[in-house]
Amino acid sequence: MKVVKKLVQYASLYKKIIIGALIMLALSVAADLSGPFVAKKIIDSHIMGIESSWHETEKGQDAVEYENHWYKRDAYFSKGEEKGKEVRVLQVGSQFVFVDKAVPVDGRRSLDGNTLVIEKGGKETRTAFEPLSTQELMGFYQPEIPRILGLVAFYFGLVLISSVFQYGQSFYLQKAANRIIQRMRNDIFTHISRLPIRYFDNMPAGKVVARVTNDTEAIRELYVTVLANFFSSTINIIGVLIALYILDARAGLMGLLLVPIIIIWTKVYRKFASKYNHIIRERVSDINGMINESISGMNIIQAFGREKETKQSFETLNRDHYFYQNKMLHLNSLTGGNLIGVIKVIALIAFVWYFGGMSLTATSAVSLGMMYAIVDLISRLLHPLHGIVNQFANLEQALVAGERAFSLLDEPGMQVSDRNIPRYKGNVAFEHVSFGYKENEYVLKDISFSASQGETVALVGHTGSGKSSIMNLLFRFYDSNEGTIKIDGKDILDIPHQTLREHMGIVLQDPYLFTGTIASNISLGQERITRATIEKALKDVGGDKVLRHLPLGLDEPVIEKGGTLSSGQRQLISFARALAFDPAILILDEATASIDTETEAIIQEGMEVLKKGRTTFIIAHRLSTIKNADQILVLDKGRIVEQGTHEGLMEQKGKYYQMYELQAGPNKGMAG
Repeated sequence: MKVVKKLVQYASLYKKIIIGALIMLALSVAADLSGPFVAKKIIDSHIMGIESSWHETEKGQDAVEYENHWYKRDAYFSKGEEKGKEVRVLQVGSQFVFVDKAVPVDGRRSLDGNTLVIEKGGKETRTAFEPLSTQELMGFYQPEIPRILGLVAFYFGLVLISSVFQYGQSFYLQKAANRIIQRMRNDIFTHISRLPIRYFDNMPAGKVVARVTNDTEAIRELYVTVLANFFSSTINIIGVLIALYILDARAGLMGLLLVPIIIIWTKVYRKFASKYNHIIRERVSDINGMINESISGMNIIQAFGREKETKQSFETLNRDHYFYQNKMLHLNSLTGGNLIGVIKVIALIAFVWYFGGMSLTATSAVSLGMMYAIVDLISRLLHPLHGIVNQFANLEQALVAGERAFSLLDEPGMQVSDRNIPRYKGNVAFEHVSFGYKENEYVLKDISFSASQGETVALVGHTGSGKSSIMNLLFRFYDSNEGTIKIDGKDILDIPHQTLREHMGIVLQDPYLFTGTIASNISLGQERITRATIEKALKDVGGDKVLRHLPLGLDEPVIEKGGTLSSGQRQLISFARALAFDPAILILDEATASIDTETEAIIQEGMEVLKKGRTTFIIAHRLSTIKNADQILVLDKGRIVEQGTHEGLMEQKGKYYQMYELQAGPNKGMAG
């Protein structure tokens, strides 16, 4: 799967940390799985071990005194040590008895007065016995107590080791996950800045934000929770199956029957969960997009009383999201803990019935310790299965989120080049350029003109005539469908985007300011733009007159989009930014259309400084501001219909003349 492959590729960047964490996890699981073996040893070798052979011996280590004689378990005799008469300590019901000779330990036991009766294979063994008091019985247990305590201490040590490794794997796995998501978010954000402007024409900002934040956070859960659970559960399952085989091969084979169940379970679950999660994450993106759009346009919503309609649209998306969340909830409930609980009970009943029945037969094929260990291991086998099932939801969410995030990364971006070129002169030529935002719907048709270094070229025309499209092509926000655009005789398609824009500047009608300070918005973090350069640029465009009253001057904080500043102040900062970058080609996109007359007068003075020595393109609404342009291009429906100076065009009395006269009339209307 493509998504899984990419997730693995990201994980491989921090494979040392992940491998280290998984090794610690494996050691933790191994230490934990030692528990049933320790319990079996305690039960079979020590608690039930007193029913093994005892021999009369001399007083010494591990010897037990009973009625003036000393006895030791056969297992505690050292090599070459002399063994005396063999005796037995047996349990019959709740009573422990002492038998002064060797008798069979297998078979059904009962008491007949002062006689012990052992039946096995149709044969009956009868022998005298002596009942043991609690104190006498504890005497026989004395050699076992330090050994049991030692095993308990050993098991406690394993638990501590398991806890330490568990902590280590959790810490390092989360550390690796955080590093992976940090890297992924950086990659996505960097890639967003490389995407062509065309991509954002049909992709709301809220949806892009959701992929950088929500989707990557869901992927983080994959590395932290899902990976840890799946790996630990897999190791647990393998470890339990191996342990069952070590104890009893039949138990191991029966344990294997549970594995196909989880495989079928996974396939059924994923069939439905993938569909639901795709819709859920899409609705989250839609909700983010709508919230982002509503906040940005809140003044319009409130001004036109659209609160109710906006609320209804949001509720529709939210209801759809809730509907599919409920479907996921039902799916998780049906395939979650309840079902695994039923399987667990059935499996335990089957094992207890089979092996427990064997332990009650005359052959006693399964010891009590073995039975305990098998039941414990079966419980441990079902626990990781439950862990895997519980992570299905997170796994599907992460895979869907990964698919969405990687689809953004798969979008073809612009090549980034660090190559610098000398500041070009700024001779611009459009040669038979045609362009459309949509296929076969051209907004520019056979555009041809040239602008020499230092010239000012004005673009005028009604809304939709193609003025801004020309500038979009010059900046290579889009590439033309036909024709060629050249700067200093070189096709701009042969110049990398970043390199091309290095010596270009733009001032928009609605300037965008970033969170920071006035100074940071002028320099945009460029180290070559010094404080002195910032101050000079602001002074040259007349901004010092308008901004001087601010308490912190250039260090005055700027919030998102410069919301605390007036339109004129934001525009002056934008002009100062363009001047500080010292571009060879300058574009003023209706830069004075939304500011007051007083500020416009200040800017007009600064514009002469700004245009000096630069090829300047002005997209203007107010035709009075472009009378001094070296050439004026009049566009209509994507074509240049008139071209010349202000005086020449006025003499022609064509479209430009009509537009100018309309603006100069009593109503002073604006060309669209």
